[in-house]
This record gives sequence, C-alpha cells and structure tokens, in this order.
Amino acid sequence: MIRPDENLMKILATEMFAQNHNLKGIDAFRYLKQNNLYDNISKHYNALHTQPLDEAYYFIEDVIKYHPERYKQPATFNV
Repeated sequence: MIRPDENLMKILATEMFAQNHNLKGIDAFRYLKQNNLYDNISKHYNALHTQPLDEAYYFIEDVIKYHPERYKQPATFNV
C-alpha cells in the first residue's frame, strides 16, 4: 500500500541525497533503489510519517553510516 506522503518522503530523500553527495538525481535514485533503501522508508513509515519530511533523508544516511558492511559506497561520494 502506497501512502501519498510516503512518495513525497522518497522524492525529498532522493533529492537531498543527490545534493549532499554531488550526484545527479538519477544516480542517487539508482543507488537508493539498488540498495533497497526505499524499502527501508516503507518499512519504517509508521515512525517516519510522524516526523518532518526530511527525516527520511537523515534516516537513510544513518542506515548507510551504521551498516557499512551492507551498503557499497560508490566511488563518486563518501557517506
């Protein structure tokens, strides 16, 4: 089930991720999609939707930071 603000969270997280890592939007999208990070937003929607929309971005950054063994770091940026 897709919730309207869930899509908005994902779009904002993608744009913030791209901007903060000097990536094109499509490259940020591919990285987040390939690493199932959009699934993490969906999985934790019940908590995230009570926070400001940009919290989804900070959540993704924390997931990557605290699980480096799970997320490959592209050479174009450092998380």
